Amino acid sequence: MTQTLHITIGTRPNRTGLEERLASIDDGEAVDPNPPRLSIESLATFGRLFRPTNLELLEAIVEYEPASIRELARIVDRHPPEVTENVHELADYGLIELEDEGRAKRPTVWYDEFEFTGDVPLHGLDTDSDAPVVP
Repeated sequence: MTQTLHITIGTRPNRTGLEERLASIDDGEAVDPNPPRLSIESLATFGRLFRPTNLELLEAIVEYEPASIRELARIVDRHPPEVTENVHELADYGLIELEDEGRAKRPTVWYDEFEFTGDVPLHGLDTDSDAPVVP
């Protein structure tokens, strides 16, 4: 079964998918009552989180299942301090988890895909906020 992380971009309430969920319930299908969600209020934060270097890290974690951040740094051929900084940022937003493996931290990804939704108006954007909004 595919695990999807639902990511909402923007500050307005988002009802995307509500009709489909209700139809699934009416059809007797199993529906996750609280699908995992991450709401990102700022386009600047979204751009920072999903920049190519972070996407490369996410892909490497899924593909190679590194035992530590240092091993992940070797896989992507980057300096460990830079990778550590990026990994902790991704963990702070819930995009990865860090599991204790002795003295090392093992980065893991619990989902198989992202689903992005939301309205992003081109006026009044909060381009400075760094805090995720979790409903």
